[in-house]
Amino acid sequence: MHRRQLVVLAPALLGASALPAPAARRGFARSSEALPPIGLGTWLTFNVGDDPAQQAQRREVLQRFFAAGGGMIDSSPMYGRAQWLLGQLLPTVPHEGRLVAATKVWTPFDRWGPSQLEESLKLWGLPRFDVLLVHNLLNWRAHLKTLRQWKEQGRVRFIGISTSHGRAHDEVERLLRTETLDVLQITYNLADTRAEPLLDLAAERGLGVVINRPFDGGALFDRVGGRALPEWAAEFDARSWAQCFLKWVVSHPAVSCAIPATRVPAHLDDNMAAGRGRMPDASQRRRLQSLMEQF
Repeated sequence: MHRRQLVVLAPALLGASALPAPAARRGFARSSEALPPIGLGTWLTFNVGDDPAQQAQRREVLQRFFAAGGGMIDSSPMYGRAQWLLGQLLPTVPHEGRLVAATKVWTPFDRWGPSQLEESLKLWGLPRFDVLLVHNLLNWRAHLKTLRQWKEQGRVRFIGISTSHGRAHDEVERLLRTETLDVLQITYNLADTRAEPLLDLAAERGLGVVINRPFDGGALFDRVGGRALPEWAAEFDARSWAQCFLKWVVSHPAVSCAIPATRVPAHLDDNMAAGRGRMPDASQRRRLQSLMEQF
């Protein structure tokens, strides 16, 4: 069963009075800047070509994202044409002062790192990035040097590392302990909690934490199948399984932001609603985790 069969009435269709208030924002990295808890990933979903209908759909996703208070958009050179499409669409969508642009360097070759970053700036159409990460730790020694140079030059505000699918946690821990970083991006969801010790370490070290794959690549929706949402989900203002999954992630004390990816505007509305209202407390998080373990 796919998510489209599980989404409740999109929040955008509800009356404004029915919407819970936005959740409190968290400081990001070592700055006092607050970041909206739900961002937007672009892996697979924004890798489209010149088809006008597909581009229009992604433009609608961006429009609703910013209208709902969104900030961080995450991409990478390995995401096909996603960066190009962002560069085409962002100027057509009102977002002044709200975009937190995050991308990555991803190449095994030292000398290609700087040119890849330059190309990313050109594709996005930006003068600088907010966040740059070494994607999946590939050649991190060389690329962290480049990212630090860019930060010194004022071409990026925050730098760090990323990993996904539970990979390289031992190496991530070593880097958190030995390198000066601002941001950790890592996989964390109700099906994969292996990153929890690293989330705590990142918070202890003063890093911002961005969560990728909060839906476990969509597998969490398959896991719940056609089951009804538990009534007690209303205690933390969750109206759909997607909101349960996201609220569980961003309610972790170390997490700054989650970056679910979607191409469907109604799913975007559903995701963004997870950044509003009450968040599950520790006991509610455990209850939701126990419930998922039964499925």
